[in-house]
Amino acid sequence: MLDVEKYEQHARDGECFICKIVDGTHEFAHGEIWRDDTAIAFLNRYPTVLGYALVAPLAHRRSLIDDLDTDEYLELQDLVYRIGCALRAVVPLPPGTPYAEQQYQALMVETCGYLDMSEHEHASLAAAIRAAFPCR
Repeated sequence: MLDVEKYEQHARDGECFICKIVDGTHEFAHGEIWRDDTAIAFLNRYPTVLGYALVAPLAHRRSLIDDLDTDEYLELQDLVYRIGCALRAVVPLPPGTPYAEQQYQALMVETCGYLDMSEHEHASLAAAIRAAFPCR
């Protein structure tokens, strides 16, 4: 069970979990979807919806606006778009999903809980998304 308060405190005061995933020291390395010389995409460890993925630069950044130049930012957004295309192909929303369940509220673990997925399930889903990934 995810302790939201403990997670929030650690996110503010602890080590950056993204940096730990990038350097391979985080225990949740099996959810990686994509990595190139500048960015990484990986599944959320506590997904509220199937395929909930995160995209981040490989280098530690506190602010995407302040710490990336325009070209770096646009390159990252291009990766977000391509990951989104792969997710849509692998884990589309069921037809008729209400609008409110497709938006931000659906991503909040506090209101929705999270899917309890095994390492194998995460790894299999990451592999399926990677296979659908539109590379350029």
